[in-house]
Amino acid sequence: MQALDLPPFEAKLTQSATNQPLIWDILRRKHVVLTPEEWVRQHVVHYLINDLGYPRGLLALERGLRYNQRRKRTDLLALNPEGQPLLLVECKAPSVAITQEVARQATTYNQTIGAPLLLLTNGLVHYCWRVDFEKRTNQRLAEIPTFAAAVAG
Repeated sequence: MQALDLPPFEAKLTQSATNQPLIWDILRRKHVVLTPEEWVRQHVVHYLINDLGYPRGLLALERGLRYNQRRKRTDLLALNPEGQPLLLVECKAPSVAITQEVARQATTYNQTIGAPLLLLTNGLVHYCWRVDFEKRTNQRLAEIPTFAAAVAG
């Protein structure tokens, strides 16, 4: 798999019975198919936990949501200590550019979820915003906040 602009971690890789590459997902506690997008998602999960102090128990992968009568899934959602959405993460494969359309998709999901922080990444490029729903503004952040900084607001 491609090297990413995220800290490396000790990935537990194996093969399925049909020779598909699999990676151990510490949140779902099972092996999942190793796609380029999953490679990015697993790096982000480990980065949030190991480097930024997000508690593993407050991270949710591929949580379902309803938008315009359609069922969608978030890539990754970090919750605050009260269990409310804190950081919505949209992961793309490294070959997928983070475009206006990707940003629109993530902000559309976030209108339903209501997370004050939004992160878009393809593992090579990362964009993070603080969202103020009352003022209807987005502030681009220079870096992804630590859990302590995110909770402090």
